[in-house]
Amino acid sequence: MPELPLETLAVRVQVPAFAGPTLPADYAELLRDGLGGICLFGTNTAAGEESVRSLAAEIRSASAEGGWTPVITIDEEGGDVTRLEALTGSSVLGAAALGAADDLALTEETGRDIGMRLARAGINLDLAPVADVNSNPDNPVIATRSFSRDAGVAAKHVAAWVKGLESTGVAACVKHFPGHGDTGQDSHVDLPVLDATMETLRERELVPFLAAAEAGAASVMTSHIMVPALDPELPGTLSAPVLGLLRELGYEGLIVSDALDMAGASEPRGIPAAAVLSLEAGADLLLLGPEKPTSLVHETTAAIVAAVESGDLPLARLQDAVARIDRLLTDLATAQQRPDGALDPRFEERSVEGARRALAAASDLTALPDLTGARVVTVDTEANIAVGDVPWGLPPDVIVRPGEPLPDLPDAPLIVQVRDAHRRPEVGRTVAELRGAAVLVEWGWPGAYDDPGVPRLCPQGYSLPGVAAVTEVLRRAGWNPTTGSGHRR
Repeated sequence: MPELPLETLAVRVQVPAFAGPTLPADYAELLRDGLGGICLFGTNTAAGEESVRSLAAEIRSASAEGGWTPVITIDEEGGDVTRLEALTGSSVLGAAALGAADDLALTEETGRDIGMRLARAGINLDLAPVADVNSNPDNPVIATRSFSRDAGVAAKHVAAWVKGLESTGVAACVKHFPGHGDTGQDSHVDLPVLDATMETLRERELVPFLAAAEAGAASVMTSHIMVPALDPELPGTLSAPVLGLLRELGYEGLIVSDALDMAGASEPRGIPAAAVLSLEAGADLLLLGPEKPTSLVHETTAAIVAAVESGDLPLARLQDAVARIDRLLTDLATAQQRPDGALDPRFEERSVEGARRALAAASDLTALPDLTGARVVTVDTEANIAVGDVPWGLPPDVIVRPGEPLPDLPDAPLIVQVRDAHRRPEVGRTVAELRGAAVLVEWGWPGAYDDPGVPRLCPQGYSLPGVAAVTEVLRRAGWNPTTGSGHRR
């Protein structure tokens, strides 16, 4: 690699995001100057896959004018977290349902399906899969994004998903190292603490990451959590001991920071200072967060340049980060020359079969009452930031909101649907007020919950195959979804 100016090196490690489906002129200029790439979010993808393909082509074209290749990345986990299918809900099972179905071939094919769609859209790095072991059922941000609360189950499914995705020439980014599963806070708005010993980390948190590395995962994402057993002072994304552990384990791929605008990383220091610390700690590619002005890129560039000039950030560390980014892009260019592998023609059918197994694994399907004439009531809950505002659940006849007076309810059995009710007392109180409740459908993590007095169905995350499996069960109990009015408040 020819020696690059310091300012170019500093901009090359950054991946910001802008709002909307078209490339702004100031971002095009940054791409021509060597900007590392762009992360796509919901506002970039809302117009559909063809629009995303056009936007990705604009990004590549602007980079190519300067002689660069960009990273174009997105959060596409399947299940609850989808950007390409944010308007309809994911057409593939999410991690928790795949782990419960425990069909490794289906998990690999799910990764392949997502990879093929991302490749068609012009995206070359997927910020997935989640390798966190969801050992804390009250986890507000991981939950159904995890394959399992069992490290061994999570590990084998992470490896299968990575294998499927990367067979399409799209790189995986396994997250959130060293493991966000045993935390009770959301690092988007707080600084969680993983209070585990090194022995526990090695026996639980690190197991799926090791499996991902053995499967050839191209990159690993950091987590904004405190791990006192490794570093009592700095969160993982900014911690040399935490990121150094990843290298000590033998991993030589790209280290990607989680979004630096999240509170766990940048409060109170700010994004530019967090970027410098993350590079010093060993991160290679810095995600800045959604809908950022180009001024933030310039401020971050100036902070990185100043850190190198002062000696706080070794120039060799910055050069190494850029070299790893370039190596990833070179490897992807080679991988993308391979033709796409064909999906199993029974993939959609097998996804529904997997959804049936996941549903049965966490539900009592023998105790459903007669649901003839039943109506669907959604207890509205706010999604965590990672999931975002996307569809979930069956189309409702009535939506109720915790803490507000109940509206007039149909004089019929009620199919009540919730998300993560076990950690939302206000949802439980609202369910208790619904005297006509006949069935509870829990679309979140199937954690322990005060007995609602009615059967509970747990599809282990939202997806369209999950909807199909739940609908089958409710139909067998007499429910006719065509008789509901749908979306009445």
